[in-house]
Amino acid sequence: MNFIKIAAVFFASILLTGCLYPEGKLQKNTIPYDDQLAVVQNSVDRFQEESGGLLPIKTRDMITPIYQKYPVEFTALSPKYMAEPPGMAFESGGIYLFVLVDVEENPTVKLIDLRIADEIHELNIKLDVYRQANGYPPFKDLVTNGIYTLDYDKLGYDEPPTVESPFSGEHLPLVIDKNLEVFVDYRIDLNTALQEKEHSYKSGDDIRDLLVTDSHFVPAFSLPYTIDDKGEPVFVVE
Repeated sequence: MNFIKIAAVFFASILLTGCLYPEGKLQKNTIPYDDQLAVVQNSVDRFQEESGGLLPIKTRDMITPIYQKYPVEFTALSPKYMAEPPGMAFESGGIYLFVLVDVEENPTVKLIDLRIADEIHELNIKLDVYRQANGYPPFKDLVTNGIYTLDYDKLGYDEPPTVESPFSGEHLPLVIDKNLEVFVDYRIDLNTALQEKEHSYKSGDDIRDLLVTDSHFVPAFSLPYTIDDKGEPVFVVE
């Protein structure tokens, strides 16, 4: 099983676990994002200062995609730096994973919406069933070298599955690569960000941080993107 599938299973399982929390726990999810993020950020900053530069993060393999690589370890923060994980964290029955970005220069707390992992997990289940019966996935159109759309009719969908973007609320499609890993296609959001934000990106640069800046979220389960000679977002395929 490849990493994306493992990650999707893991995140989906913790999402389902979170759904089993008592109503009293889940009510804490109504506290605004800004307040909960600020509490965690303050706790992380204090931990780092008092630990001589260490960060309260869970250990992940070096090949873990960058935006999923540094999940906050709340057991290192609680109870000394904060009473308990915030209500919207999956550890407290919420649907968000707290992660750190820019860990070398400016460790900053962001969020992953675990409902995205749940959608990918469901798709991977259907893909596994199809592959067991047919020996290969139902590729449809070639997006670029090694990246494909899927024939969702053959997987039993009435319409193509999408995930809701945490950045724009748009419904983003899913794609699959030659290694049979499923990814969210963030080109809609990236195209908007390229048009609306000042930047100095050039072809070859990973432009995903455009989405992270001024946002609570990270583009989880994504391939790297750069810009083409027209200034439009395209996949980086090695």
